[in-house]
Amino acid sequence: MYICICNAIRETDLRRAACEQRGDAEALYARLGFAPQCRQCLEEAEEIVTEARSCLAV
Repeated sequence: MYICICNAIRETDLRRAACEQRGDAEALYARLGFAPQCRQCLEEAEEIVTEARSCLAV
């Protein structure tokens, strides 16, 4: 599923980045080579980042 339509960032890519790197969703976008455009995706992206990282702690 695409999280960011503007940059074609998939949920799996964002989850992988969240597990491998630090930072908030916007920082992870930058590490993927993108910047938020319309910013409508950032709230959901932050939720995905938090969820992905919480699974690592288990």
